[in-house]
Amino acid sequence: MQPEVFLQGLMLGLAYAAPIGIQNMFVINAAMTMQRRRAFVCSLIVAFFDCTLALACFFGVGTFIDIYPAVKTSIMIVGGIVLVYMGGKMLFTAHVHGSTTEIFAPKFITLIWTAFVLTWFNPQAVIDGTMMLGAMYASFAANQRFPFIIGMCAASLLWFAVLVTIISIFKSHISGKVLRYINVLCGGIILLFGARLIFRAI
Repeated sequence: MQPEVFLQGLMLGLAYAAPIGIQNMFVINAAMTMQRRRAFVCSLIVAFFDCTLALACFFGVGTFIDIYPAVKTSIMIVGGIVLVYMGGKMLFTAHVHGSTTEIFAPKFITLIWTAFVLTWFNPQAVIDGTMMLGAMYASFAANQRFPFIIGMCAASLLWFAVLVTIISIFKSHISGKVLRYINVLCGGIILLFGARLIFRAI
């Protein structure tokens, strides 16, 4: 293990994960509306799929999508439909249940499926990730690639765990009305993201 290369991967991974995106909104929503233990499990699931995407991008899966446009279109349509459904469900449950704590508590298998879709059914993320990580892959010697990608994966685990922990701690200081608005915001963003995928595909 080369510490300096690992730290490069860690810092790049944190910089890549930190901006508010669809995964972060999902984790924030989980932290705001689920018990802390369940929200932490949700963050680990998201981090796991984020790591698998990083590994795939590092080794060039985006090239496959570029070669076969029909695969890209299919992923966008299916992913968009699933995201519209999940976002709509979050909006509906927030409206019906108001400020109750377990506003959005999907089954474990649903958490896994949603985290997978949010991560993998975004062709732009796959292509952008491939361009960035593909360049990093080419820039490192063979013995440096493993510590770098381990650093990237460690960053994902660290970021989502810290994010869900902070939000879970401070959510008790947030009123039920604000909690509901946050849930609506998260659901709306996910719904719009799904609709955008479908629109771009057709």
